[in-house]
Amino acid sequence: MRLLSLGAGVQSTTVLLLACEGIIPRFDVALFADTGWEPRAVYANLERLRVHAERAGIPVQRVSAGNIRTDALDPMHRFVSMPLHTLNPDGSRGLARRQCTSEYKITPLKKAARELLGYPHPRRVPSGVFAEQAIGISTDEIGRARDSGVRFIHNIFPLLDLGFDRARCVEYLRERGFGATVKSACIGCPFHGNAGWRWIRDHDPDGWEQAVEFDRAIRHGYPHASKHGQLLRGQYFLHRSCKPLDEVDLDTPARHPQLIPTPATLDEEGAAPPGHAAPALRSANQTPREPPALRHEWEYFHDHRRRAERHLKSEGGRHCHISCFVSDRRACPFRRPGHRRRR
Repeated sequence: MRLLSLGAGVQSTTVLLLACEGIIPRFDVALFADTGWEPRAVYANLERLRVHAERAGIPVQRVSAGNIRTDALDPMHRFVSMPLHTLNPDGSRGLARRQCTSEYKITPLKKAARELLGYPHPRRVPSGVFAEQAIGISTDEIGRARDSGVRFIHNIFPLLDLGFDRARCVEYLRERGFGATVKSACIGCPFHGNAGWRWIRDHDPDGWEQAVEFDRAIRHGYPHASKHGQLLRGQYFLHRSCKPLDEVDLDTPARHPQLIPTPATLDEEGAAPPGHAAPALRSANQTPREPPALRHEWEYFHDHRRRAERHLKSEGGRHCHISCFVSDRRACPFRRPGHRRRR
């Protein structure tokens, strides 16, 4: 079975359109893990993709673990781990634990994959039964490519195979009438930079109002934790400046980038926030090039994958790392000296 992890952002939209055109093998199902708090532009793009993909015989299915905003503010719901910015009593700053991606994205996708394979939890998925899950990771984000962590899902990366970077994805989407695609991220994601918040404020007024209200509501901790006596010693904030969101000057360019750029464009604010790869920029007359630090890694990846696919025929088994298939990771003949498996 072939699945697509569809975030309805630039890269995953590109992967879906490539499959619709037959450039890559088609998917049995495209799965959208809905956090319930995405920008209107993302939901609009998802609906357009659903109609477009169904014409090509690829159904788009939503999966969800709930509404992250509602759950976080519900005193009866358990603690929701978001990477909120913290201001401690002594004036120092920190970042709260982050588990929201796992709980509201990865786990629902794994659950859906089990059900589509015919082995819903708690049934054990037999050895040898698995789904290939395509993930929209471009060459400028190669550090994010990793195994799924479970035997019944094998992650594949079509954009890496084709050598697409983000700029090439944007160009591809523009040529096919999807140039207005924006980057997918929760409205209240604490990783937004000034441009990201500014984009929400200017293009999604309802989302901005929800974010401001949410920012006020979590100032002294989540309602569920407070109800059970787990009071927050400091304060929580959505903005990295540790100021109320509606009081931050968002019109002054910051050193941090946006999480949601304006349609088909990138902003002026520099490198990506922690955990996010920087977008590749290029002018009209400039050929996109990979950063020197990534070129060796990218060449190794392609060479490694070609040899690993040949090795698969004789050895079989599960992933070693990225795209190596051997029964024993320690016996992998393609591991570099000192290579550590990505987790």
